[in-house]
Amino acid sequence: MSTTTPIHAIEGWFTTDGGQPALLGSRCDGCATYAFPAESFACRNPSCDSRSFTSVPLSTTGTLWSYTDACYQPPPPYIPVSDPHEPFAIAAVHLAAEGLVVLGQVTAGVSVDDLVVGQTMNLVVDTLFSDDEHDHLIWKWTPADLTEDAS
Repeated sequence: MSTTTPIHAIEGWFTTDGGQPALLGSRCDGCATYAFPAESFACRNPSCDSRSFTSVPLSTTGTLWSYTDACYQPPPPYIPVSDPHEPFAIAAVHLAAEGLVVLGQVTAGVSVDDLVVGQTMNLVVDTLFSDDEHDHLIWKWTPADLTEDAS
């Protein structure tokens, strides 16, 4: 029986510590502007010249701002999980507390027909792809009503 070890597909962009996934961003110490991925060089606020940041977990719930579907297979370094390519939804989710819009895949089984601008979305961690040794994990978005139904 073969087992794989879960690892983060993008190290440092999210955490699964404590069982609750969270995106890892930064907050500018000068003006409190949030950034994702975390900023380390200069504040993204053009009115601020601060170069000091605090690492912060971001909201795990947001509002669907926009969405689309990936009907085409993305180019490398994307690793296809099926042959032929199966389309998947991509969501832009507004995190009100941080004033950010964060993109991410939507969980499998949820199509653009299931999405409505303004609906509540929850952050989850899911497998992006697997190889012989690892399950490569990434954050994804899922409609809150699906998350609540699973509870």
